Amino acid sequence: MKRRVSFSLPVTVVVLAIIYIYFSTIFVFIDGWFGLMSSPGILNAVVFTAVAFMSVFSYAVAILMDAGRVPSTFMPDIEDSSNPVHEIKRKGGDLRYCQKCSHFKPPRAHHCRVCKRCVLRMDHHCIWISNCVGHANYKVFFVFVVYAVIACIYSLVLLVGSLTVDPQKHELNNGDSFRTIYVISGLLLVPLSGALGVLLGWHVYLILQNKTTIEVIGY
Repeated sequence: MKRRVSFSLPVTVVVLAIIYIYFSTIFVFIDGWFGLMSSPGILNAVVFTAVAFMSVFSYAVAILMDAGRVPSTFMPDIEDSSNPVHEIKRKGGDLRYCQKCSHFKPPRAHHCRVCKRCVLRMDHHCIWISNCVGHANYKVFFVFVVYAVIACIYSLVLLVGSLTVDPQKHELNNGDSFRTIYVISGLLLVPLSGALGVLLGWHVYLILQNKTTIEVIGY
């Protein structure tokens, strides 16, 4: 299910970072290491482009796809008293009812203050996709993180490799411009690889435990 999208500053930052890293990797790192028109250069350019495409595609789907709203017609199965999955409020014994949405909500659903609605199996609201991560888009969000980690590490390896082959090559040809590209790319890729790697590890843990971020952290 698609939703109305309002592009935010964090999404714009992510898109610009993706564009910068992609073109730097293809036209600076790969070209500097192998030569863009050589067989290894073409192979690496094709592989990196494929990884980048899958990352961008899954990112776009995560933004556009509705996280999974609670149907307005949902009603808890009150008659089945033996059902163990009925979730109750922390302080009371009533069935879960959202005062803001004015309807009942099933187990593991939570109200998002940003999206102003209840989300099925809500994990968290992610500012970087300007959307909640929930039942409907959790898989594609996870796939995006996987491809983003691969792309960042791949680009970082190409960056280092292009420097180790001939560290002075770019300085002799283009001077400060290439040095600036390497510095900016390094400042982007190193923290991104670390942060996304931690995020990937966290969600692998959540999947193995069959839990959500809200259930673990409780925010």
